[in-house]
This record gives sequence, structure tokens and C-alpha cells, in this order.
Amino acid sequence: MTFNDFNFDDTLLEGLFSMGYKQPTPIQEQAIPVLTNNKDLIACAQTGTGKTAAYLLPVMNHILHAEKRHLNTLIIAPTRELALQIDQQVDGMGYFCGIGSIAIYGGNDGITWEKQKRALKEGVDIVIATPGRLIALLQAGDINFEHLQHLILDEADRMLDMGFFDDIKTIINYLPKKRQTILFSATMPPKMRLLANQILNEPESINIAISKPAAGIVQQAYVVHDKQKEGILKEVLKNPDYQSVIIFSATKENVKALEKSLKAIETNIKAFHSDLEQPEREEIMREFKSKKIRILIGTDILSRGIDVDGISLVVNFDAPGDPEDYILRIGRTARASKAGVAITFVNQRDQGKFSRIEDLMGYEVTKMPIPAELGEGPAYDPEANKKMDGKKPFKGGSGNKGGGNRNHSGGKKHFKPRK
Repeated sequence: MTFNDFNFDDTLLEGLFSMGYKQPTPIQEQAIPVLTNNKDLIACAQTGTGKTAAYLLPVMNHILHAEKRHLNTLIIAPTRELALQIDQQVDGMGYFCGIGSIAIYGGNDGITWEKQKRALKEGVDIVIATPGRLIALLQAGDINFEHLQHLILDEADRMLDMGFFDDIKTIINYLPKKRQTILFSATMPPKMRLLANQILNEPESINIAISKPAAGIVQQAYVVHDKQKEGILKEVLKNPDYQSVIIFSATKENVKALEKSLKAIETNIKAFHSDLEQPEREEIMREFKSKKIRILIGTDILSRGIDVDGISLVVNFDAPGDPEDYILRIGRTARASKAGVAITFVNQRDQGKFSRIEDLMGYEVTKMPIPAELGEGPAYDPEANKKMDGKKPFKGGSGNKGGGNRNHSGGKKHFKPRK
């Protein structure tokens, strides 16, 4: 199948091909026909599968063939970064067909607020918005959704994780009941099913499995005490082959502290968190994409809100709580058929979590030896520690040297990426 098989407008195809699109991905092959037929859709697909184009292309094609142009489509996204990325996609695909969009998000000044209001009043085809700022504009009476045809919730599970369930319901009260509703999510927890049942009408369902990481990702784990994490990380970062690195930590406080500590050995590093002003965040992302920043530290928002090729190393400084979040995090590397490395630090409390990650993938991750100068790590005994999630560490034995590895790497400290 090719994009020509979808019978898109020639100007839309021209923009698509100018952006380097060649063959439809599986989610695009399955979703585009459903959306072209004006069906509601609930789709489970992760970042990096081509989901944005999967919903943008049929929607933009509908706009091009509408009898009269109005504010046609609302896309709700959990973060400013994702909203901006979607807006950039619309700009690229719509370059030759004149479709207009605007990204609406908070954390900016009064000038930006007035610019957003003016753009909405003058007319735009597609609005991409974060929930908080959109509600503020709706309550101010600055948006008329009378002619809205399409509502899209992107990364809906992340929005629910961030506490936006009630906000989404509030926004929907401002929208026409007769519309096409499209819900994309990386995971499908019970609350997501509840939301889907409330806002979608006899939807089609598509599930693109995410339980297997890309084949090009070399996964490693260090079974550690918390005090050993920074020492191992600093040793790992000495490897010059890791030219572009993302480090995930559990909270923004941890992100800030880790940035401060690592700057002792690496100046080309930035922390990415919600306390930064929006222009600062955008500048950091630009510099990271252009390789001016070597190391970026952030929370799970980065696992979904970043689209950068050429990342050679992903480090889970704190093991993720959800197995599918692990897949999303390490999926930032080895994109576009390239190789990459993913390293996870597993403390005693997180051994149960990591075992569930291995269960989801269907194989064990190589446990690496801890450098001798950092001392012994805890034994890797996830069955004994599965009850510890979120509790105080298990008071078991002192553990085996090298972190209790159950599949050893032969003494190598760090894997060097394939050239």
C-alpha cells in the first residue's frame, strides 16, 4: 500500500512527500480508511508509530473538500511540547494546500494570549490545545466551536495520568454533539475505557502492540543501591560514543538535583521540567535536536513529547512504574532502524517493577556488573521484592557481587554502540 491509495488531494500529497514520507506505517494503513469514512476511532499506538499523520491526513483531506471553511478540528494534547510538534506537522503537510492551525498552550505572557485570541477570531482550520489554556479561552468566550467536525484526543492516557479527566469532560460540553471523535492512547487503562464509552459513538478499535522494543535497542540493567546510581552513571557518560543522551528520573526535583550533580563532569547538559518558562523549554529542545546539548534530563513527559532521531543512549535513572512506560522511554533511541543503548538502574524496591517489564517483553534484560570501587549491589530477587513497590527496602542478605546478575555480560562495563 502507498499513500496514493488513499485518494488524498494532490496538494496534501505534495506536502506529505516533501516531508520525506514514503510508505504508510501499520497504524496509518489501519486508521486512515476508518477516519476517511467518518467513523469514531479508539486507537492504541505509541509515539513513533506514525499516529500523528494517521489522524491528521484524513482530517486535513476532509477540510480541503469542505463546502465552507470554519474552525473544523480540535486536537487536545497533554503537553505544550506535543501541541507544538503537532502544529509543526500540520504546517509541513499543509504547506501546499493552505490549511491553517494554531497551538494553544499556557505558561506564556499576555502578548501570546492576545495572539492566540486574535488567530481564533480571524479564523483557523485546526486548533491544537492543552486542556488548561483551552478551558480559559472557552470561559472567556473566545472560541466558537459551532461548526466543529472533528475532536482528537492525542496521548489520552497521559492526560488522564496528569489529572485532566474532568477538564476533558468540561471541554466536550462546549462542542457539538454531532462530530467525529478520535482517541489515540499508548495504553488502555480502565479509566480510559470509561472516557471512551462516554464520548465516542460506536467506535472502531485498533491496537498496535507496543510490548516489544525495537530490535536495535541493546538493553542493560544495573541492580543497585540508590547511592550507587550516580557513580555508575558518571562512568557510563565517559563513553564518547554516546553523543546524544536522555536520562529519565521520577520527579522534577530529582531532575534538578541530578543536573546539578552531573555538571561536575559534564557542562553540556540541561534539565527539562515544568518550572522552566516556555521559551526556555523550546530553546532547550531546539539545542538538543541540533546536538548542541549532549545530555537531556527529564521526567516521563519526555518519553512522549519528544521526537528526535539519533539518540544513542537512554538511561532510566529511576525504573518506571508501568511496564509500557518503559517501552516508551527506551523507544526514544534506535529510531529509524538505527542502533541504541538503554540502561536502567534497578534498586531493591523496584525489582518487582522491573520483573514485570521483563514479563511484558518476554525475556530478561542483561544485568551488568557494578564497578568494583562502588561496592556490592543487592541481590536480584524480584519474587521476594515484588511486595516492596512503594515500600521500604527488603531487609534481606547483603547480595551478590556485581548486583546478583542472573545473565552476566562477561565483565564488560559498558556496551559500545554498533557503528
